[in-house]
Amino acid sequence: MSHNPYDSPDVAALYDVLSPWGPGDDFYLDLVMAAPRVLDAGCGTGRLLHRARTRGHTGHLVGLDPARAMLEMARGRTDAVSWVRGDLAAHTWNEEFDLVTMTGHAFQELRADEETGAALRAMRRALAPGGLVAFETRNPAARAWQRWTPAHPHQVTTADGVRVSDVHDAAAPTPEGLVTFTSTTTRSDSSLPLRTVSTLRFVEADHLDLLLERSGLRAVERFGNWDRSPLTASSPEIITLARTR
Repeated sequence: MSHNPYDSPDVAALYDVLSPWGPGDDFYLDLVMAAPRVLDAGCGTGRLLHRARTRGHTGHLVGLDPARAMLEMARGRTDAVSWVRGDLAAHTWNEEFDLVTMTGHAFQELRADEETGAALRAMRRALAPGGLVAFETRNPAARAWQRWTPAHPHQVTTADGVRVSDVHDAAAPTPEGLVTFTSTTTRSDSSLPLRTVSTLRFVEADHLDLLLERSGLRAVERFGNWDRSPLTASSPEIITLARTR
């Protein structure tokens, strides 16, 4: 397994600061609130399931993530959620969930068809009859990586006044749709920058449908943005809701 940059406590501590709650989180929260039993694969800091609890969700909530540091952040939240370390391939659930989510573009961490298929099959096995799988991946046609350059820094200020700047430097995609980029994060209260290297896979919708079919799933709804608008060539996202075939 390749190095996981989210295993760094420093990266985990800044994740919600650099990626604050947004329309995508609201989209998934609506799905979670409508499902009695939910598995959030790649749950990160646990904020989606935590928010569901604060909104009154009383069902069975499980968060799964391979990064120890991210799960430590999740476990620091005081709510009745089960936090499990690992990935979908390492855990077997059989028809135990009404909803399986993979949010925050975690789907793009699956870098080959074999790995993606294994994850999708695990999602399908975890679904109770009538259950739903929900995830998103960035639309390759929108070429998001072209904006992952030093000319487009992401700058925020934390609640305690610390200024944080995050700068990406992405390489061109490989023929397999893999984009590797370096992230350099600086803080006004530290002279030492934090550098991580990540690789994400960009998948076309047609190929995604093929992988779903091979895994016993089919897309029942497909959107291009969080307002549920149709997928077009200019859409930033490929948002997929799938059920068993």
